[in-house]
Amino acid sequence: MRTAPPAASLLKPEEIAALRRRSDAWGVWLVLHAWGVILGAMALVALWPNPVTWLLAVVAIGSRQLGLLILMHDGAHGMLALTPALNRILTQGFCAWPVFADTDIYRRYHLQHHARTMQDDDPDLILTGHYPIPRSSLKRKLLRDLLGRTGFAQRRDQWRAACGPAGAPLATRLRHYWQALGPQTLVNAGLCAALALAGRWYFYPLLWLLPLLTWQQLVLRVRNIAEHAAIPDRRDPFRFARTTLVNPIERAFIAPYWVNHHLEHHLLMWVPCYRLAACRRLLIANGHGSRMLTSRGYRAVLREVTMPDAAQDAPPPRRERAVGTFGGGYRAGG
Repeated sequence: MRTAPPAASLLKPEEIAALRRRSDAWGVWLVLHAWGVILGAMALVALWPNPVTWLLAVVAIGSRQLGLLILMHDGAHGMLALTPALNRILTQGFCAWPVFADTDIYRRYHLQHHARTMQDDDPDLILTGHYPIPRSSLKRKLLRDLLGRTGFAQRRDQWRAACGPAGAPLATRLRHYWQALGPQTLVNAGLCAALALAGRWYFYPLLWLLPLLTWQQLVLRVRNIAEHAAIPDRRDPFRFARTTLVNPIERAFIAPYWVNHHLEHHLLMWVPCYRLAACRRLLIANGHGSRMLTSRGYRAVLREVTMPDAAQDAPPPRRERAVGTFGGGYRAGG
């Protein structure tokens, strides 16, 4: 297995120093931005309630829920803010817990993904290691996501696991639930209560849970696919992850907070998300551009990772679906 090359072989010392800089102001701004978009989308529906604004709000909020997970990811690397205490408060209280995730659990499995990227023991391999797939199969997956079937199944399994063994005493199950989802439940109860005080209690199921189970799930899958599916060489650190160049619409609704720069993140995982675009420019300026796996837009990615149904001589073997969540990792399931 080849690991990422040393930073000193890719960039000049002053460039490395500039890219390493973390900022409390950047961390606070990005979290405020995500929540500003979410609350702005809800305000849009409150002011002009009609099918168009409802649909736009679901898409905008779902994309920012993914954005909260992306910011949680940066916080798990210790990069969302410079001050450790602030990094943790932003990451857990404002990014992870609202979407029923936990930074500490996520960090443990995610660092294994970095250490064993696209190897047989990579915990994320179950998500994209089987690509390319027939186009009809991808369409079915995306439709399940959009209809909420994937999100509902994953959250149901998460809730069942949090409740502990079915035969255990109630007190034991309650302690188990608190340890697994206690803070997440309190934060969501607070969000629901705040919307109720604003006279819009129904925004919580319709403009928080619904986006979480539908659009967020769809763009989460597209993001996973774009990052590692159908890569050319599992041993080459410049080609075992993919960067996707996006237009403003894709950045707004599919790839918030520079998450499309995934190859740069794997090459230099200590670079904060708000410096990844600069990181790419520097890598290209230093002559590494031709080695970097890059796609232009998510439509191009989805073409690259699929094949016509007729290309298969026989039906593919039945595959176990991945179960789990972004925060807790995935595993093979029924």
